[in-house]
Amino acid sequence: MTAVAMASDGGYDPVISKLITSLKEAESLTDEKDLGFLQNLLQSKELNALVNVHSKVAKINKDDRIAPLLSASVQILMEVLELLAPRCHISPLCKEVFHLLQTPHLQSILFAHDAIAQKDFYPHLPDIPVEVDEDEETIKIVQLVKSNEPLGATIKTDEETGKIIIARIMHGGAADRSGLIHVGDEVIEVNNINVEGKTPSDVLSILQNSEGTITFKLVPSDGKLDQRESKVRVRAYFDYEPENDPYIPCKEAGLGFQRGDILHIVSQDDSYWWQARKEGEKTTRAGLIPSRALQERRILHERTQKETNGDAKTENDDFDREMIATYEEVAKLYPRPGVFRPIILIGAPGVGRNELKRRLVARDPEKYKSPVPYTTRPMRPGEVAGREYLFVTREKMEADIAACKFIEHGEYKGHLYGTAAESVKSIVNAGCVCVLGPHYQALKSLRTAQLKPYIVHIRPPTYEELKKSRTKARARSTFDENNSRGFTDEEFMEMIKSDERINFLYGHFCDDEIVNDDLTEAFEKLVNLANKCESEPLWAPASWVQ
Repeated sequence: MTAVAMASDGGYDPVISKLITSLKEAESLTDEKDLGFLQNLLQSKELNALVNVHSKVAKINKDDRIAPLLSASVQILMEVLELLAPRCHISPLCKEVFHLLQTPHLQSILFAHDAIAQKDFYPHLPDIPVEVDEDEETIKIVQLVKSNEPLGATIKTDEETGKIIIARIMHGGAADRSGLIHVGDEVIEVNNINVEGKTPSDVLSILQNSEGTITFKLVPSDGKLDQRESKVRVRAYFDYEPENDPYIPCKEAGLGFQRGDILHIVSQDDSYWWQARKEGEKTTRAGLIPSRALQERRILHERTQKETNGDAKTENDDFDREMIATYEEVAKLYPRPGVFRPIILIGAPGVGRNELKRRLVARDPEKYKSPVPYTTRPMRPGEVAGREYLFVTREKMEADIAACKFIEHGEYKGHLYGTAAESVKSIVNAGCVCVLGPHYQALKSLRTAQLKPYIVHIRPPTYEELKKSRTKARARSTFDENNSRGFTDEEFMEMIKSDERINFLYGHFCDDEIVNDDLTEAFEKLVNLANKCESEPLWAPASWVQ
């Protein structure tokens, strides 16, 4: 038997080949049985594979760092969940993976992995101190190429020294990407023009009239401020147009948005002006938006002015005036198997929300359920106790209201109406979708972390479309107890006026809206929203996301 040395890319190791040759030479001195065993062992693929691995590991320099492939596995997990969510109802495999990736054990492992991967466990030596003449001022020269994109920096006059300094650096802008300009740097010259004694407006004029390369001569600030982006997301509760804001430091640096937009707040260093991007626009430069404190101050000032001028509305609504709608911090709320968010439909009387609720429940009575409301009014002919209403005495209902057993209640024509909290909880706990159509003022008690509702605002179309569609459908007036007649023009106008008030006071709480100009189309939209609510991750108040 001749031992043949095999190559290291899958064959025998040279050392093992020598051992086999030595055994062959010592064949006359060794027991044949033992010799055969050793030869078979040394020639086995398994042993050679282990030795090959050992050799490669041993060659690794002890000083080489074995770095993780990535340090943001949790972020990738969230992105995968977003990609899988729309496919869960199509593919059982996607659904299984979607639920697997949400298990606490797997997510905890990834969180631990990222926490370790983002740390540097190797010791850091302190920087070697450099002796600098204290009387000598350090100057740095920075050149940026001017383009259609703003430079992404704002300037101001230092109140104590009167010098022009860099007030802020916009995340993602040209100045930020250069890494050479920092907040607090003093501007000495711009394109060889001394700016001493000049105002920020003068410096901006120099920049606007410059072409090609712009050269800054700067005195570095004492310390560099942390420019790391925050991970805060908010939903805007108001519209903002920077071009119409007389107080914004730089209109070109402003970020416009509309109520309902999701904003990524990348910096809150300035107490008056935050830096933000619209969610999803990761490559764009951040823009300035008013901070929560600044916007609240503006709203309070506007209210005071209206009250002083006698323009304030005298309507007595239970809207909390102390609650000022600016921004709400949000996060992605992922659907959980077997736990469905209640669907709440709000809208003006007569707009059709109760009919849409009825149709949704009728579509799948085993899945969609509405709690039976309580009332103190007498039972009418044709009604069945427990079907239309749960009929109770006024004393009983007033006692339950005092005991906070109702999530909403009110009085209409001398009779009390209400929905019991326990009725809603029992539907949710049974694994069904609870569908509610309460008075809009009930949102304050329904929009909680315990219920996590999905709120849809049912809105009327324009007056002309409203009148045309209801007349064509021969809709009966809900303002008439007997539903014996159609809507009047005054009732159409009242519906639109009520809708505008709901939108002003509570519209920002709504996750979506449906304009009910055609009942069939409106119902299809509602079904699509209901499916999205139970299959896709959606933005919700951050306090709801555990």
